[in-house]
Amino acid sequence: MPEAKQPAGYEPSSRRPIADFFRRTAKAPVGWCVRHGIHPDVVSYGSLFASAGAALCFWRSGQTPWLLIPAVLFCYLRLWLNMLDGMVALASGKASQRGELLNELPDRISDVMIFVGVAHSGLCHPLSGYWAALFALFTAYVGMFGQALGVGRQFGGVMAKPWRMVVLHVGAWLTFAMVQSNDGNRTFGGLTVLDWANLVVVAGALQTIVVRLAAILRRLERTA
Repeated sequence: MPEAKQPAGYEPSSRRPIADFFRRTAKAPVGWCVRHGIHPDVVSYGSLFASAGAALCFWRSGQTPWLLIPAVLFCYLRLWLNMLDGMVALASGKASQRGELLNELPDRISDVMIFVGVAHSGLCHPLSGYWAALFALFTAYVGMFGQALGVGRQFGGVMAKPWRMVVLHVGAWLTFAMVQSNDGNRTFGGLTVLDWANLVVVAGALQTIVVRLAAILRRLERTA
């Protein structure tokens, strides 16, 4: 089936707020992608490879702790590519509804891959990693409720996608520091540092879900 044509000047129905500093880091790469005809879908798929790299590093970090360092860097590369694909789509005039779909799907796959890699690292209880993956999905799912109901995509709350990666970053590098200082993978209250990081993600996700649902309900009431 041929791809549906989008109207000229198509604007995505939802745009994630991005700090100016991070936008500036992508200015030159966006121009390069546009000049060389790099399709934004290619950038979206690139974020999957970055997430796979993070997942692989986390998975093997129990046996090779220094892999926690590139694991975090791959997580940030994933975030940067997630930002870049939308900017390339707009700059090249290739933004479309199909592109919005392809922008969201890799994000959800990425969250699952990364936290499953953490779950099987041997540096935390597997269940804490799986719960973090589940709540990461649920947080994004609730955010999209507003878009589905016609009142706008919701990005509020303390545990949006970038902050999940920041919490994981702190947990991963603290774990690496302890292992390197011969303290080993110590537990606090029966949980490792990565367990606590996963629990912070879950708790933050719960707050984020409540905030987003409340915002959606308020907008629905105003439009009723």
